[in-house]
Amino acid sequence: MKARRRTAAVAALVGALGLSTLNAPAAWAADTGITVSDIVVNKGKPIVVGTSKVVEPSFGFRVTLPRGYTTDDPSDYSAAPFLYRGSITRAAETGDNYIDGSYTCFIIDSRRLRCEGRLYIDPHPAQEYVDSNSDATSWKVGVSLRLWKADGSLKAGELETRSLTVPLKRLSKATVDASPEPVAQRGTLTVTGKLTRANWNTKKYDAYGDRTVSLQFRAKGTDTFRTVKKATTSRTGALKAKVTASADGYYRWVYQGNSATGAATSTADYVDVR
Repeated sequence: MKARRRTAAVAALVGALGLSTLNAPAAWAADTGITVSDIVVNKGKPIVVGTSKVVEPSFGFRVTLPRGYTTDDPSDYSAAPFLYRGSITRAAETGDNYIDGSYTCFIIDSRRLRCEGRLYIDPHPAQEYVDSNSDATSWKVGVSLRLWKADGSLKAGELETRSLTVPLKRLSKATVDASPEPVAQRGTLTVTGKLTRANWNTKKYDAYGDRTVSLQFRAKGTDTFRTVKKATTSRTGALKAKVTASADGYYRWVYQGNSATGAATSTADYVDVR
């Protein structure tokens, strides 16, 4: 996966941290003294991506500058978290297996900033953000830190790896159809559906077979769904279950997901019992 670069958002009276590591130095060895802490990605949840829709997960962090630097001079420093796989240096220097975004930073005091923004993931084939199903795995969090001289040249730069990881998952979808409608009291109701999953190689949705999916029911006038049966998808992703109709209500299929695939919940199909 090779991601297109995004530039930092600039906010008046706030300052922006540079995000892109393009033209990065060959060696990242000089200690900058910059501290980045409290990194939170997507509110701690997995990032789920389909085949066409841009996904912009939230991202927040804090920055503490070394002595001698002040938040009043944002051109003197940059600090930017990013997601990567494999070698952090290769990811930062080439853009391979690398995801960044745009951030705005707000001044806390003369040496501290609170930053928030969004990562940017475009699954369109031309963008190369998620171009292989192997990208559906845990991504590491890295941080690019730099200090700049008055003439704009680099004074010091370093890359840091954090213990935080972020799951990147393929979007799944479920459909539902209950019949007959209406159905007789105590009659047999057949609920069908299909489970599909985003294929990042082809940018299509493929049948997702051999998956356990829950059939849930919510009675009319209530707020809670309960599982009434479980079914396993066929090779074509098809779902089918038979239940006894006892009350008006809504049926839906729910797939819990796995380490590489996001959860899916179908729409709810209302059935009138007569």
